[in-house]
Amino acid sequence: MATQLIGARIKALREERKLSQDDLARVFGFKDRQTVSAIETGERRVTADELLLAVEKLGAPLDYFTDPFLLVGEGRFSWRQTNVGLGVLGAYERSAGRWIAAFRSIAPQVGRASPLLRRALGLTRHSRFEDAMEAGERFAAEFDLGDVPAQRLTDVMERELGILLLMVDAFEGISGAACRLPELDVVLINRHEVAGRRHFDLAHELFHILTWDAMPPEHSEESKEVGGNRVEQLANNFASAVLMPKAALARYGEWTEFGDTELVIRLNTAADELMVTASALKWRLVALEWLKPARARAISDAALRNNGHDAPKSVPPLLFSKPFMEVIGLAIDEGRLSTRRAAGLLDLTVEDLTDLFIAHGVEPPAEL
Repeated sequence: MATQLIGARIKALREERKLSQDDLARVFGFKDRQTVSAIETGERRVTADELLLAVEKLGAPLDYFTDPFLLVGEGRFSWRQTNVGLGVLGAYERSAGRWIAAFRSIAPQVGRASPLLRRALGLTRHSRFEDAMEAGERFAAEFDLGDVPAQRLTDVMERELGILLLMVDAFEGISGAACRLPELDVVLINRHEVAGRRHFDLAHELFHILTWDAMPPEHSEESKEVGGNRVEQLANNFASAVLMPKAALARYGEWTEFGDTELVIRLNTAADELMVTASALKWRLVALEWLKPARARAISDAALRNNGHDAPKSVPPLLFSKPFMEVIGLAIDEGRLSTRRAAGLLDLTVEDLTDLFIAHGVEPPAEL
């Protein structure tokens, strides 16, 4: 692990400095770039002298190369955001990377290794939107998500797919992200979004996790329930079908039979019951051809805002997640992580860390 970690970070720093492998070979005094390639792929260990030379010549602190609680040159992120600058996004990505790297490093040590096999949907960017919707319907059925899929989706992603889910306090404008590591899949969700948006983001990021190899997503995309590039549109169609399968929508009768006022009421009521946004429900009905596009466009956004309520009804979920906190607690109990370092890693006081364990139903470590 240490050999692969150091090699990946040397490669990341080389690319950041816009150096070739030949350039780096000259820095280290190697005869050819093949030695650099072997180091970057983890096939060759870096000696202590070579590591000190990297610190000196590349201008990075020793921790950059050796700290397992950093995510450098390993994870690939795909963010859903609205009007967030690259600088702000990069800063938050570094913070989130610390939590992900800590879990990645600690989980196998406390018996919580990631699954060996990853599931995939079998879709490509050339798939039809109907194919993505059908995949969402099959997912909801296969994992028995029930009449309100949003209620069980988190548990299925964590327990059955082995995806690390983190509810986070993100900067304004950041909805969430998917993150792919060689041995771990992660989804981050801004816990301060309204419930319907959170659930849609969760299902949308699930699509990226399940199709990452076939169609790697962009590093940053604007958060939309409708539109975007083709991969994002496929993800939206999948997410809508997962959260609003046909069987769940059919319970509300023939949508075309409702008058304008009743249609708005039904959209808001059904959206509340399904734990989605009324806007997402409206466009899902259009995709199914159960509602005409012109009629959907005629419904004002104001009538569907907050599903017809004056203000959002939902309470933000707890920070991070229970599986994440269980791993942190085991690491403290086994002496792999100090209480103070754990609190600092999560940007909490020791007292807040204790309260978070209790809130998640995790026994606080004896040290606390």
